[in-house]
Amino acid sequence: MLGDLLDLLLCPHCGEALAERDRAVACRNGHSFDVARAGYLSLLPGDPRLGSADSAEMVAAREAFLGAGHFEPLAEALAEEAQPAARSGCLIHLGAGTGWYLARLLERLPCRRGLALDLSKHALRRAARAHPGIGAVACDAWGPLPVRDRVAALVLSVFAPRNGPEIARVLRPGGALVVASPTARHLEPLVSELGLLTVDERKEERLDAQLGPFLDLEHRTSLDWELALRPPDVANAVAMGPSIHHLDRRALEARLAALPEPVRASASVTISVWRSG
Repeated sequence: MLGDLLDLLLCPHCGEALAERDRAVACRNGHSFDVARAGYLSLLPGDPRLGSADSAEMVAAREAFLGAGHFEPLAEALAEEAQPAARSGCLIHLGAGTGWYLARLLERLPCRRGLALDLSKHALRRAARAHPGIGAVACDAWGPLPVRDRVAALVLSVFAPRNGPEIARVLRPGGALVVASPTARHLEPLVSELGLLTVDERKEERLDAQLGPFLDLEHRTSLDWELALRPPDVANAVAMGPSIHHLDRRALEARLAALPEPVRASASVTISVWRSG
């Protein structure tokens, strides 16, 4: 699908247009980028900061957890919010991970094109095959995005970084940013019982500070649903997030073994819709 999406992308070094050249992608200034065998294109600069990229273990856990349907209510809610904004123009998912949410949206909008942007090559390998309409591109969401000005009808961010000025730049006038962020109740009591990272009580305030100077908040809704998780599901819920970097593995295994079956937990998310002027 990358060939159909190159008109949306820019060279990360000089900002020129990209075109296919042999088995690579290049700009007229000679900057060339290889397309990985797995189907994704890396538009990272020569010295990328990969420390925050999801590992193979995290991506596999996320694919298993999402594939089991535990976050289906969130996917449905995001699609309902996104569809009115996505009537024309491409769809961009920042921090797309495995491409699961973007693929679900493209199933409802079969004529649209989607860009899955992520830092992790392990995630992009999966995103590249998640849906025929997805082009998977490696880039840093906190830096300048290798995307042309005003090409996106919709930008999606699900538990991922939000680069306000760059999102505003790539959105068309009237385009929408749909953000899903966890509340302090998300995945309780797992968070407290397993020692997972907690959500900042001022997360909404920080979100408004990040995006408010560049976009207009249209509305915000809350979404809560109950989870019934088997032991492998709980293990995947832990392994797919940043908490896995901060936990003692042996202590975690002991705590997991002590949990009842199934584990009852709450999923709690705030969905915010921002609009480009």
